[in-house]
Order: sequence, then C-alpha cells, then structure tokens
Amino acid sequence: MSNILFGVAVLILLAALAGAVWSVAVPEKRLWPPPSRGSWPYLLNWLGFYVVCGISLLLLLMYWNSWIFPSPLRLVLGVPLAVLGGSLALWATLAAGWKNTSGLKDGFVSSGPYRFSRNPQYVGHIALFIGASVIANSLLLWITHLLMALLFVLAPLAEEPWLEEQYGDPYREYRKRVRRFL
Repeated sequence: MSNILFGVAVLILLAALAGAVWSVAVPEKRLWPPPSRGSWPYLLNWLGFYVVCGISLLLLLMYWNSWIFPSPLRLVLGVPLAVLGGSLALWATLAAGWKNTSGLKDGFVSSGPYRFSRNPQYVGHIALFIGASVIANSLLLWITHLLMALLFVLAPLAEEPWLEEQYGDPYREYRKRVRRFL
C-alpha cells in the first residue's frame, strides 16, 4: 500500500513539474498560474497539492525513522527548520491573501515577508518540507519533499511573466529590488 501511495505522489509531482515547465515554455497556454478559479488547471493544481500533502503525512507516519539518521539529534535540526518554514509560509499566505496564494489576481503585494523575498511562501514551504524530512528520517519522504521543493523552485519562473502582465511597472520595479528567494 505504501509503495502505491508513494508512486501516486511521485506521479502527481512529476505531472506538476511537467506543468510548470510547460507554463514557462508556453506562457500563452500556461497551467500555472491558472486562468480562473473553476478552471481545470486550478482544480488539478490544488487537488494534486492536497493529495501529495496527505500522502506525505501518511508516509511520515508509516516510515517514521526508517532511514539512515536514527539519532534524536535530527529533531534538534529538523524541528526549528520546520517551525520557521511553516511560520514563514503562513505569514506569507496571510500577507498575500488566499486568492493571490491560489494563483489568482487579487492585488499586488509587496509588504510583510514580500519585502525580503518575492516568494516567501515557497521559501517557507521548502524549509518546512526539508525540516519534516529531517525529523521523519524517511527516504520516501525525502524523495517526495525534494520533488516538491523542485516544484517550488520552478513555479516562480512560470509566475513572474504572469505577474508582469498583471501588474506591469510596479511589479517590474519590485522585481529589481527584491530577490526571487533569499
């Protein structure tokens, strides 16, 4: 059962990565950001994200401490990273609002954590998932979370042309003064 769950998560993540690459290569037919709330890209992106998060939680529970670093020291390293990452992701989500977070236009945001990073949600999620992988010490979780991290690195490449189309000069100026990640 766990191999099936892992396989489903990997397939969803590979499809999402392919969609991100497609969105960068063919921006006039991009899948992310989605064209509208009820569109099939919107529904598939978010359904896939939630399914992968659920599978990750199951893998964490099923394969807890099953890999190469069984020392409790992993908690000392992983917990602060996961807490800081989760806190940053939450702060950035609250600052941007749900509509912007979900890939829909709801006003340009450059305050809060967006003063320091153009993608604080992605930075936070990457830290959260790496911290969770360190804590859980599971090879399957590491693979899943590294694919998610790769997706969070690629997503801005698809989003930035869209943001420039939507917000024009204010976004271009923002992009000049604020780094993509850190």
